[in-house]
Amino acid sequence: MQGVEKKSLRDTYGAILAEIGEKNPNVVVLDADLSSSTRTSIFASKFPDRFFNMGVAEQDMISTAAGLAAGGKIPFASTFAIFASGRAWEQVRQSVCLSNLNVKIAASHGGITVGEDGPSHQALEDIALMRVLPNMTVIVPCDANETAAATRKIASTYGPVYLRTSREKFPLIIGKDEEFHIGKGRILRHGSDVAIIACGIMTSKALDAAQKLEEEGISAGVVNMPTIKPLDKDLIIQMAATTGAIVTAEEHSITGGLGSAVAEVVCESEPVPVMRVGMKGKFGSSGKPDELMDYYGMSAASIVEAAHKAVALKNEPARNGRAR
Repeated sequence: MQGVEKKSLRDTYGAILAEIGEKNPNVVVLDADLSSSTRTSIFASKFPDRFFNMGVAEQDMISTAAGLAAGGKIPFASTFAIFASGRAWEQVRQSVCLSNLNVKIAASHGGITVGEDGPSHQALEDIALMRVLPNMTVIVPCDANETAAATRKIASTYGPVYLRTSREKFPLIIGKDEEFHIGKGRILRHGSDVAIIACGIMTSKALDAAQKLEEEGISAGVVNMPTIKPLDKDLIIQMAATTGAIVTAEEHSITGGLGSAVAEVVCESEPVPVMRVGMKGKFGSSGKPDELMDYYGMSAASIVEAAHKAVALKNEPARNGRAR
């Protein structure tokens, strides 16, 4: 999206967290020695008695957050996505989700756009790991404005939440004053030939792809799907029924994330071709974020290619007497 203002999701998260802290004294924040990167340092400077640096110990951080939640606090626990979902997964499962405690896990540095930090820090499995857990809500905002609205919303909504933000700045798409609704997607562009369902930075790339497809004579709708769980099944079924072809786009493995979630709904309720754009069975590598997105097939061009394939499958002649 050329010429569109870009803003940092993690910067926004840090600022809004401090804003929430001013209004609600029960909000406490924990970090795993990464507060300058996750931007919880903003909260720490304002409310040092409600901020806990747990050190390089994500397991302890999540367990402590669970204890604070059991005592009536509203803990926000932050670290990099790779550590929140991987290193502390057992504690998230056993201490938080099993007891359905009010812990908010706000993980930054999600996806391949971590860039030069390389594959050890590029979380491409975290959505899958969090989505499988009972009681867990999974949110992947598409821009800073949606991050702000989502952070405010989860602070006032009971239950475990995994909020995934990024290191890079994303183009602004959502209006500054628009409310966030957990479990709801949003149609950003209507289309009749194919629907592109995206989350995170891939939402802006989906809009770019839809514009390119229009120039090629293909009408593509675009849906921003920030809540991966609970999923907006009704909207997915609607888009499948009205377009007959779906493309999903995410900065994550195509296994277990948004693509899998959408395919499950489509398969069970409104079978149409589904093409998934995302990381395909690989680890990442070190490099510039935009170059990595292009190299690993998470670009607007990749979405355009997938849309052509989905539309072609939709238009194939009936096989064995059965229409596709």
